[in-house]
Amino acid sequence: MRAIVFDQFSVRPRLEEISAPTAPDAGVVIDVEATGVCRSDHHAWAGHDATIALPHVPGHELVGRVASAGVGVQDFRVGQRVTVPFVCGCGTCRWCVSGNAQVCPDQTQPGFTHFGSWADQVVIHNADANLVAVPDDLPAAAVVGLGCRFATAFHGLRVRARLAADETVAVFGCGGVGLSAIMIARALGAKVVAIDVSDAALESASEFGAERCVNARGLSPEG
Repeated sequence: MRAIVFDQFSVRPRLEEISAPTAPDAGVVIDVEATGVCRSDHHAWAGHDATIALPHVPGHELVGRVASAGVGVQDFRVGQRVTVPFVCGCGTCRWCVSGNAQVCPDQTQPGFTHFGSWADQVVIHNADANLVAVPDDLPAAAVVGLGCRFATAFHGLRVRARLAADETVAVFGCGGVGLSAIMIARALGAKVVAIDVSDAALESASEFGAERCVNARGLSPEG
């Protein structure tokens, strides 16, 4: 299969033909329909993560269809369209059972602990605990960021901050996570103030629902 591979950190990756994966007993192989590009992929490529062994295939934001499944997979079928969270838990430890798979001590992460989604196919472990079914009519571009930037923003706003309707939230930095936070905050009924040093980023923030945009370039610490 085709994959984007690097065998040295901070060196330009290459498109190569590599062996296709096989599904682990509790996992699946996914035919990748689309994959995202995240700042975390840059950290992986730059050698900032000790879990990565070379050579390596990056990529963790993905949508695709199940190509094959291990004997232990019960809840998903071949051909089903799915996505995954950035952090895939074991599904059985006390952290996973309590809904906190992001701190599972036996977590896996495509594009970090094993080859990722910048390829024709990717392996996902513990599929029943980690796969999320995706409607066929949802555009791929709307899906690929759900398990990473959107999940990060949602957890921060809804789970940790418990943001409610009619509250006001300030979003500092209007990149992938920031724009996701703006959309989620508006969906929750909150008012959003967006702060960035880029007019282009603030224009996007306004398009995605920020009621007020502030360019902080040149502002003093006192405002």
